[in-house]
Amino acid sequence: MPTGARSIVRRYYTYAGIYTLAASVIWGINTLFLLDAGLSISEVFIANAAFSIGTVLFEIPTGVVADTVGRRASFLLSLVVLAASTLAYVGMAQIGAGVVLFSVVSIFMGLGFTFYSGAMEAWLVDGVRELGFSGDMDRIFARGQIVGGAAMMVGTVGGGLLGQIDLAIPFVVRSVLLLLLLVLAFFGMHDIGFESKKVTAKTLPAEARKVASAGVRFGWNNRPLRLLMIAGAIQNGFFIWAWYAWQPYFVNILTDGAVWVAGVVAALLALAMIVGNGLVSFFARLFGRRTTLMIGTAVVFSLGSIGVGWATSFPVALAFLILTSIAIGVQMPVRQAFIHEMVPSEERATVVSFDSMVSGVGGVAGQSSLGVLAERQSFAAGYVVGGAVAFLAVPIVWMVRRTGTPADYFTGTKVEGPDGCVPTGLPAIASVETVGSE
Repeated sequence: MPTGARSIVRRYYTYAGIYTLAASVIWGINTLFLLDAGLSISEVFIANAAFSIGTVLFEIPTGVVADTVGRRASFLLSLVVLAASTLAYVGMAQIGAGVVLFSVVSIFMGLGFTFYSGAMEAWLVDGVRELGFSGDMDRIFARGQIVGGAAMMVGTVGGGLLGQIDLAIPFVVRSVLLLLLLVLAFFGMHDIGFESKKVTAKTLPAEARKVASAGVRFGWNNRPLRLLMIAGAIQNGFFIWAWYAWQPYFVNILTDGAVWVAGVVAALLALAMIVGNGLVSFFARLFGRRTTLMIGTAVVFSLGSIGVGWATSFPVALAFLILTSIAIGVQMPVRQAFIHEMVPSEERATVVSFDSMVSGVGGVAGQSSLGVLAERQSFAAGYVVGGAVAFLAVPIVWMVRRTGTPADYFTGTKVEGPDGCVPTGLPAIASVETVGSE
């Protein structure tokens, strides 16, 4: 890898790692915090669903910002908005706000994350391609996930320990870390391989419509990408609920009030994701096609989730949950690379944001419906039903495989071309067909 590209990758690991550290400080205790603030179980998941609503509303507009003003500007806006909305969460708890106000703040949290999603990945890919790197992005994304997993381990354990003192402390720590990252990125992050578009207040709406339209054309109107987005929405609808549901579920199984347990379990799940990330290179050499890994991990994720609900003891339920985390750890970087291989630079951030928006739709449906089911039946029932529904992603990813897109193959894998020849490598960005459905 060229020296300049290596420097970009190191900065990506640093920024993404600190960002994940800040975000994950509350992940192990967020549900407990909302319950302590007076919300019921169903209201907790309504507030969490509001976050997904925020991603649905703002993913495309913020993707447009990243594809016009710049990836750096979008990332800096993410840090500001997320830090402010996190502090607002603490304020809502102090005044005893109900589910409506918590939901409003959650929507703004979603806005903060949408400024990040797409922009950071696009900044990385643009930079390394501009500086001469033409290899697979899977390994870079996998190592990035490992860095993020390590940061998540520290964040979730630390958040659990701090939450044992006061559930509001992790939220304050998150905001402080985000503001420190704001200073670091302001001076150290610059757009490379991307030129911002000179737009005025008068021309911005037209430019936004142009970029958004291009993002939809290169994303949703692309058959394999559209199918992949639908599969992602199905899985995400259950995964987000499952991530927050185990906190009260496991804590109640063991010892009421043992907040630190939530942090430890979250750290174990982060470690499991790291293990999955580390297996990406091995599986890539073994199977050669990205959809093989995505189908296999989708099956494991679904069956493991059903196992969490089926289990009658904490160790067994935890073992199944760890298994699902390993599967997600393998799937995430492979899926990221698949998308980036198919999208040209100009629309990269917008398409990634559109994918996140579609996943957000699944998150809204999954959290609200499974939250009601958990309150009326049990968390175990939610895991069984959600895991069964998540299995629907498997045949959809199989349809992606049947399209035969070059992005499905890792670099160096032999692929039979339309003229019968067998090339030994693949282009960095595959051509995009805008006919059909993903």
